[in-house]
Amino acid sequence: GSRNEAATWEEFLRQFIALVREAGVLVMINGVVGNNTHRALNPREFRGFAITDPFAPLVFINGADTKSGQIFTLAHELAHIWIGKDGVSNSAADDLPEQLGLDSKVERFCNAVAAEVLVPMAQLSNMDLPLDVDQAKAMIARSFRVSTLVALRRLKDVGRLSYDDFQDVYDAELDFLKRKAKQKKSGGGDFYNTMGARVDPHFASAVISSALEGQTLMGDAFDLLNIKNSTTFRKEARHLGVTS
Repeated sequence: GSRNEAATWEEFLRQFIALVREAGVLVMINGVVGNNTHRALNPREFRGFAITDPFAPLVFINGADTKSGQIFTLAHELAHIWIGKDGVSNSAADDLPEQLGLDSKVERFCNAVAAEVLVPMAQLSNMDLPLDVDQAKAMIARSFRVSTLVALRRLKDVGRLSYDDFQDVYDAELDFLKRKAKQKKSGGGDFYNTMGARVDPHFASAVISSALEGQTLMGDAFDLLNIKNSTTFRKEARHLGVTS
């Protein structure tokens, strides 16, 4: 239902993350190593991971991926948490087992769960989809807040595309998205909003509170939050509402 409340993929991702955090799972997102913008995390090599700790289960998402890709990764890693299996993901929603040669039943299962969570087959089957593949793809992507590649994959799953047809339209769509990505210019963002994604607010609040109470050394708190000085620490504390 929250899909209908979200005007964009980014807003849906934000709502999705909030619901996962509300359920007790830590969610952290970063697209670079620490704060080093010259060391980006390549989404084709690494999309995310899950740690199924019974006290503090955690999902990490590669922020260098597209918003629709991050949505799928969150659902995929959440499936790892549900079944209690740690995992590192480097596959995408549009990757087929035939293409990947995946040996891991867990990875295939989590991919299937993520696809079903994000684009439920029951809902998809009841949609009055256009006969034109491009129009149907766009409708699915827009309705479910997934990528057009995921939409094409689900069209294959629902029987609207043969494997060969899927390969053709998938390759064409991938080329289009690559050209589009090259044309986009990345902009900066507010550091504290970004940190709110990088470091889970529950975790950050706990670390800051512990440091302010003297239970954790300030240097250790800085390391845990990946911040450099007390000024940033105080600003983050106010931003999270730990101090006024």
